[in-house]
Amino acid sequence: MAIIDVVKYQTVDGELCYKFDSDDLRMDTQLVVHPAQTAFFVKGGAICDAFTAGTYKLDTENIPILNKILNLPYGSESPFQAEVWFVNQTAKLNLPWGTPHPIQIEDPRYHIIVPVRAHGQYGIRVTNPRVFLETLIGSMGYFTSEQIEQFYKGRIISALNTLLAQQIVNNGVSILDINTLLLTMSDSINEQLNQLLGKYGVSIIEFSIMSVTFPQDDESVIKLKNAKDLAARLNITGRDVYQMERSFNVLEAAANNEGAGGQMMGLGVGLGAGMGVGNAVGNIAGQYINTNPNTNQAPPIPQSAPLYYLAINGQQVPNLTVENIAAYIANGIVNSATLAWTPGMANWQPICQIPDLASLVNTPTPPPLP
Repeated sequence: MAIIDVVKYQTVDGELCYKFDSDDLRMDTQLVVHPAQTAFFVKGGAICDAFTAGTYKLDTENIPILNKILNLPYGSESPFQAEVWFVNQTAKLNLPWGTPHPIQIEDPRYHIIVPVRAHGQYGIRVTNPRVFLETLIGSMGYFTSEQIEQFYKGRIISALNTLLAQQIVNNGVSILDINTLLLTMSDSINEQLNQLLGKYGVSIIEFSIMSVTFPQDDESVIKLKNAKDLAARLNITGRDVYQMERSFNVLEAAANNEGAGGQMMGLGVGLGAGMGVGNAVGNIAGQYINTNPNTNQAPPIPQSAPLYYLAINGQQVPNLTVENIAAYIANGIVNSATLAWTPGMANWQPICQIPDLASLVNTPTPPPLP
């Protein structure tokens, strides 16, 4: 191969690293390093001398480390072999990123696990050329600019899976509302990515999350939306009004059900959690109608009886009154060993151990006849 007289590299937009296509050099060869470039002489995988922007004439004085390895004669035109690498320190912008697979994240507000995807863009810039080149030479050997991008992109995506989940949990905002915090999350992840990638000699700039998405038809997403809707209704109307509304819906359904007369208890048991407030408010409404048939004034609000949770078939059935639980027992749905809980109790306990409920299952038997 012909001896090279000039070594230089015209930066290609977005390319981070370039190896000069010949290692046959000679003393007095001219080295041209453009602005935002750093050139390195490499021999046997070891980085020797570095050059920033400027024009240099190679001699034993400006390549002292390489000269020590090769013992180059001063002023000789004899050829020698050494690789010359150029590192481009301009920023490479508008690089797209996206989570290749959905990330399973538990919604911090409603505690439902949903599959989440995210995508956006970022920029990358070499801030420590020597560390950057040492990392590549030690990890990848020969490579192209496309391989370099994949090398760092893989590490960015790997870190993102963890960082994105942390941001969603730390902000305590439902996944359904997370797009309102994209700017704050982008800044925080940008900072954390720079801490992770600093050991590679590069910096992330202008990292942005453009959107966080989830499949609208996924069962967990539908469940999450229903939970949010219910929470919104309770927040707007209040729990007591919401329970009364649910009870009237149950009564209306029973009235429209052919042959429902005398079947109210069966209907209540079938409705599960709806029964918890159905009987309580239904009794209030019945008493008021019987005693005040001609008045339009609202009945007084009574003191609310304690509402219990039952553990039935591994699921929590909420908002049950003592009357509701008695109906469950009569229908064989629960028994004395069924676990129950109400606000104020430290732990779940069997029905037979709760004073207000024990009488439902611990019915005294009379002594034998004399």
